[in-house]
Amino acid sequence: MQEHQPPRGLFGHWQSIPLYLRILAGVGLGVLVGLAAGSNAAVLEIPSKLVLRLMGALASPLILIAVVQALMHAQIPRGSGFRLVSLLILNTLFAICVGLLVANVVQPGRWTTLKVSETEKVDAKKAPDLMAQFLDNIPKSVLGPLGDEGKVISVILLAMTFGIALRQVKDVPVRSVADLVEVSFRVLIIILHWIIEVIPLAVFGIVASIIGRDGFAAFQGLAVFVVAVLIALLIQMVYYLVRIRFGSWVRPFDVLWHMRDALVMAFSTASSTVTMPVTYAALRERVGLRERSASLGALVGANFNNDGTALYEAMAALFISQMIGVNLSLTQQLLVVLTSVAASVGAAGIPEAGIVTMTLVFNAVGLPISYIPILLAVDWFLDRCRTAVNVMGDVNVSCLLDGKIREEIVSNQTDAELTLLS
Repeated sequence: MQEHQPPRGLFGHWQSIPLYLRILAGVGLGVLVGLAAGSNAAVLEIPSKLVLRLMGALASPLILIAVVQALMHAQIPRGSGFRLVSLLILNTLFAICVGLLVANVVQPGRWTTLKVSETEKVDAKKAPDLMAQFLDNIPKSVLGPLGDEGKVISVILLAMTFGIALRQVKDVPVRSVADLVEVSFRVLIIILHWIIEVIPLAVFGIVASIIGRDGFAAFQGLAVFVVAVLIALLIQMVYYLVRIRFGSWVRPFDVLWHMRDALVMAFSTASSTVTMPVTYAALRERVGLRERSASLGALVGANFNNDGTALYEAMAALFISQMIGVNLSLTQQLLVVLTSVAASVGAAGIPEAGIVTMTLVFNAVGLPISYIPILLAVDWFLDRCRTAVNVMGDVNVSCLLDGKIREEIVSNQTDAELTLLS
C-alpha cells in the first residue's frame, strides 16, 4: 500500500495548525463579523447546522464500532469482570451526579439568556416517557437509511462518502472479523476527520450569528461554566484519591507524584488513548502495582472509563438548557445520566469524543444541538482537563483492583538479605 503523503499547499498549512488555534481564530473572526454585520450574520449559522448534522449522523455508528472493537480486544481475566465493571459504572455515575449537582447549584447558564425559537423551547420542554424513550432507541432497521425510513438522495450521499473514504484503505487485507471491524472503524474515523477540519468554520458561523443577534450575552456565562466544570472535575479527583486511600495500599499523594508524567501528557495531548502506554508503565514501574491490576485499569478500563467526558456532557446539557430558559425536569436529568453513561463507553478512541457524543445527549432530552458550537470556544481547554481526569479514573480503578495488600517484591528482600550478610 502506498505511503500516505501529507497534503501540501494552503490546505496542508491549514492542517498543520493545531485545531484549538483554528477554533480560537474562528471565534475571533466570528466576533468581528458579528459586530460588523449585525442581524444579517444570521445566515452564517447554516454551516454550523450542517456540521452538527453530520456529526450527529456519525455519532451512533462510531460509538457502535468503538464499543464492538473494545469488547473484542479486551483481555479480562476470569473472575475480574464483575469487579472491573462495577468500579467503572460506579465512577461514571458518581462523575455525572457531581456534574449535575454543581451545574444545578452554580447554574452557569443563568448568567446569560439567549433568544430561541418557540419550536426549540417546546421540543426541550417535552418531558420524555423513559419507557417510550427506551423503546424508541431499539433500532427498527439495522441498515437505517437503506430501509423504508431512508431517502434515495441520502443513500447516494452515503455511498459517495464511504466510497471516497474506502479508497484510503482499499488495499488493507481483511482476514478475520476483527480486521473487518478495524477497517470499518478506520473508515469512520477518516470521515470524522473530514468533519473536524471544518469545525472552525462552524464555530465562526455560530459565533457571528449569535454576536449579531444577541451581542456578547451568550459568552458571559462561559467563564462561569468553565469555573463550574473545573470545580466538578476537582471534586471527582478528590473522590478518586479518597477511594484510593481507603480501598488500596497506595498512598494518594504518591499516586499523584508517580503519575505526573501521564497526567501532564493527558493534558497536553487531550487523548487518553495516546497516554495509555505511559499510564501503564507508570502504574507498573513507579507505583508498583501488579501487572494484572495495571493492565485491567490502564489498558482495558481506558476504553470504557471516561468519567471526565461524561461529567462534562451532563454539565453542558444543563448549561445550554439554563441559557435558553428551559428547565430540565428530574426525569430529563435522569435521562441525561443514562445517555451520558452510554455515550461515554468506548469513546476513548474517538477524536474529539466529547463533541461527537454530546449530540446524542442533547437529542435525548430535546435540546437544540445548534448551540453546541458555543461550547467549542472553551472546549479545547476543558477537553484537556477532562482527559486528565479520565486518566486519573483509570489509575483509580487499577489501584482499587490491586487491593489493600501490596505484592511482595522478592528482589528487594534478596538485596536486603545480602546487605545484612555482608
